[in-house]
Amino acid sequence: MSRTHRHARWLRALDLSVSLLLPLTGSWAQSAYPNKPVRIVVQFAAGGGSDTLARAIADGLSRRLGQPVIVENKAGAGGIIGADHVAKAAPDGYTVLLTIPGAVTSFKAIYKKLPYDPETDLRLISDIALPRTVLAVNPSVPAQTYKELLDLVKKAPGKYTMGSWGPGVQPHQLQVFMDKTYGTQTALAAYKGEAPMAMDLISGVIPMAVGSTAALKPHITAGKLRPLAVFGSTRTKGLPDVPTFAEQGYKDDVYMTTAPYYLMAPARTPDAIVERLGKEVALVVRQPEVQERMESLGLEPMGDTPAEATALYKDALPKLIKLARDTGVTVD
Repeated sequence: MSRTHRHARWLRALDLSVSLLLPLTGSWAQSAYPNKPVRIVVQFAAGGGSDTLARAIADGLSRRLGQPVIVENKAGAGGIIGADHVAKAAPDGYTVLLTIPGAVTSFKAIYKKLPYDPETDLRLISDIALPRTVLAVNPSVPAQTYKELLDLVKKAPGKYTMGSWGPGVQPHQLQVFMDKTYGTQTALAAYKGEAPMAMDLISGVIPMAVGSTAALKPHITAGKLRPLAVFGSTRTKGLPDVPTFAEQGYKDDVYMTTAPYYLMAPARTPDAIVERLGKEVALVVRQPEVQERMESLGLEPMGDTPAEATALYKDALPKLIKLARDTGVTVD
């Protein structure tokens, strides 16, 4: 056999060996996930509701994955900066987003242009928990109910400012709704998260704000804030003595609508990695100590599968967009 023929046979054998090894290499790479730290991006400063939740699940998730799970705060623009960062991250399962609902739902209606499309640039891993939010005032405000607050605000045009953890989010929607529906004249103070907002509410820089029970409950328990009403159709375990808006006669959608904290990944993240993360997150959320921690903060634990979370998201999205359009909130 000539040297040329032997060389050709050797090349064919090499091609066959490589073709047999390629599927094994892909399978090995997939089974090796994760082989480095995983980052959970939170869109607000440390100390807020989403940050507290992320840290509540990070330790358990780290133990299950066998790698460090790091919470990284990327605050700004009501959650847009953090969401955009993850939407444009490598789709490898090492950068995920724990997001408030608005940044991936109602912002599609509120903002004229987003740097990402939540429907095409991100995908669901799990619904972590259902947050409950509360309208609270500084104790210097002489209101014990929502009606009493509305009466005070009506009598003092331009005096009252609503604190918000960012533009376009639930407190902003409530502030605009109040002005449109009840003829109040209020302003908005948008912060880079709940923690700085809560500090200004406690110190009296702003008289009223809407925040998660996770962020505001410690200050309410300490007597530094007075809660007036919680959003949603039922009371929350976190603040069981605080009535809902509905109990006080206010049943518009802006008072009744709730949505979960979503855990999301870049859209092109492989199914196997998303399923793995969804499975591990669900197991962490079901741990008694994690559930107890969530419930103490007024959160309702969920921890569903990627398929379940995706179905719930697709059902909720048009409703949340409609609510945003109905309230009339817009941000350039």
